[in-house]
Amino acid sequence: MESSREWLKMDAEELRNLAATLTARLTEREAELSERDAQLARRDAELKHKQLKIDQLTYEMATLKRWRYGRRNEELDAVKRLLLDESIDGDIAAIALEIEALRDKPSSTPKSKPRRVALPVKFPRRDVHHEPEHTQCACGCTLMRIGEDISEKLHYTPGVFEVERHIRGKWVCRSCERLIQAALPPHIIDKGIPTAGLLAHVLIAKYLDHAPLYRQEAIFGRAGLALPRSTLAQWVGACGVRLRPLVDAMKALLLTRAVLHADETPVPMLKPGLGRTHRAYLFSYSSSEYDELPMVVYDFAESRSGAHAREFLDLHAKATNCSGV
Repeated sequence: MESSREWLKMDAEELRNLAATLTARLTEREAELSERDAQLARRDAELKHKQLKIDQLTYEMATLKRWRYGRRNEELDAVKRLLLDESIDGDIAAIALEIEALRDKPSSTPKSKPRRVALPVKFPRRDVHHEPEHTQCACGCTLMRIGEDISEKLHYTPGVFEVERHIRGKWVCRSCERLIQAALPPHIIDKGIPTAGLLAHVLIAKYLDHAPLYRQEAIFGRAGLALPRSTLAQWVGACGVRLRPLVDAMKALLLTRAVLHADETPVPMLKPGLGRTHRAYLFSYSSSEYDELPMVVYDFAESRSGAHAREFLDLHAKATNCSGV
């Protein structure tokens, strides 16, 4: 009853202002709900795209494993089987990393922890210390060193292995009990044993010096540690994933050049259900010999169709932009 009397006391101008305020709030609320619905729709589309990508990669991994451990692999001679196994192991490792990156949270299925290679005691050690920039606590007290964490990384120069001992000192403030420790520098393979130098050596030996991984395994064995070629293949696959941003940057820079050179090389491709290998092509796109920055980017295609070159060179988008000028 009291509320009704308050409404009666309001004049027409106050009622119009109140109605305008309520309308504005309602419009603002509707805009917020629309924006939220749009965000949810985008989120659903992203999740659907990720799941489709995960399903595709999972199927590719299953296909590779069938070839890796199937009867058809046993029909090849020893050398071809070794080369095929190396390539498949590297692809499986790369696909596993891509699937892990696409997932928002770790998989609930238990995963066997890989056994880490024990680094021989006979290898020389080189200490790399990581300490805080200062030993003064925020409260004004001086920090006290109470210990350290040590992680070992395997480094290699031709013929000689060396172990890098990354030592991170622990510093604590006696007054406020604050613990300070320098961060470990990032590595290409998180929690892995190889240094960037060892990984670079494996990649250069494989792709530039044409030394297959099974030969590198023997070479490393003569140096004192026979790294399994399955481990080397996993490193190669992981490096391929980590180098992807560099490849994308090179491609973007390459497409800005006025002159490009292109060539294709036929390669056999495993195609389930065909009963034999399928001829695919590895296209190479490079800058000219007069370019100050030499670049070569490779693109795999299942056929020699010009559609693959148009897609790589993004000719459709360029033609659209030109037609709109």
